[in-house]
Amino acid sequence: MKVLVVGSGGREHALCWALAASPLADELYCAPGNAGIGQEAVCVDIAADDIEGLTRFARQQSIDLVVVGPEGPLVAGLVDALEAVGIKAFGPSKAAAELEGSKGFMKDLCAKYNIPTARYRRFTQNQLDAARSYAREIGAPLVIKADGLAAGKGVIIADRVKLAERVITDALLDSCFGEAGTEIVIEEFLEGEEASAFALVDGKTALMMPGAQDHKRAYDGDTGPNTGGMGAYSPAPILTDAMNERVRREIIQPTVDAMRAEGRPFTGVLYAGLMIHEGEPKLLEYNVRFGDPECQVLMMRMMSDLLPALLAACDGVLDSLDLRWYAESALCVVMAARGYPGEYAKGEEIRNVEQADAQTDVTVFHAGTKRDEESQMLSKGRLLSNGGRVLGVTALGNSLREAHARAYAAAEMIYWPGGFYRRDIGWRALGEDTLPSPD
Repeated sequence: MKVLVVGSGGREHALCWALAASPLADELYCAPGNAGIGQEAVCVDIAADDIEGLTRFARQQSIDLVVVGPEGPLVAGLVDALEAVGIKAFGPSKAAAELEGSKGFMKDLCAKYNIPTARYRRFTQNQLDAARSYAREIGAPLVIKADGLAAGKGVIIADRVKLAERVITDALLDSCFGEAGTEIVIEEFLEGEEASAFALVDGKTALMMPGAQDHKRAYDGDTGPNTGGMGAYSPAPILTDAMNERVRREIIQPTVDAMRAEGRPFTGVLYAGLMIHEGEPKLLEYNVRFGDPECQVLMMRMMSDLLPALLAACDGVLDSLDLRWYAESALCVVMAARGYPGEYAKGEEIRNVEQADAQTDVTVFHAGTKRDEESQMLSKGRLLSNGGRVLGVTALGNSLREAHARAYAAAEMIYWPGGFYRRDIGWRALGEDTLPSPD
């Protein structure tokens, strides 16, 4: 089979890494890819949001399956465009991708079909006074979300009502969320422990995958601004097999059924951000693709061939599929450019990645990287930073503690003065004795 993966991040490197191992994948391409993906696939210089260019390339190369990584192309309708010309694509349609593309749509769906989530209201730019009044009504802490896509940075938790009012004003009047925040969702703050649940979906069946936990805040101790994710681990102790099944039964399968009822059948990955409090799970948000860096730890733990699983989702036959997973734990440490998620430099040299990648049960997934020569082969040209989140150092271990030790030992081998990473990934599961000592 000829397979095309769309995207250029750590998630797409992990997907290419897994697909390259499939005996079914005769030719593997990635658009646009990155320096690390070039080890697994032929990188094609087409932007992930170039729907016309991707569709044309898929037709010219007679691609059998397109796997869409990022949310942007999904929300923009890439799957629809590919299927319109007879190309099979893994991912939701534009209508189904609205589960992530609009926080308001997702919340309204939950309300209509009694899917457990936080109480909320939606507000547009001409409803500033009403939004402020609602913030005072529910009290602090509360959560303010951009309705649209904001690259994982469209959520602000306000611990004071005055702060909430200021954020609401900044969002609706001053566009602090950009175009994503022309409408906002204000919701109650849920106490508990966050976790991520994942399911492959074929329009009617939801096949659960192992859970994970990620770290959204930029700095140790879960401090600093929200990011796209600074690290992740799997399994998540709070997502036991029993809890994962409960999430499927009470949250994910009802969502799949609701989307069918709404005439928007969902195919692809449903990624449920959860809050679990005193054994009760509630939905925080949906993503309509693999998480990043959660995808990295899931792919490291996946025993089954990924490609038949994606095809089964596309063909509507997940009810006949059984996925197998390694019992080992996996942990990913994201190395980011200093300044991220704000302004940061690009083009800085990174050394010793090959040595780190060669360690036992360690894989370094590339995200924002490039080579200073045209060739993307690993052996040619200096490796340079080319984004905010740059590398995902991921390790397996017989225990989470062993995976933690391997990932950090490998990360310490990488020389990049312009980068930083959190030193406490996995602390909730491992205990506070793993937290770094204060300087």
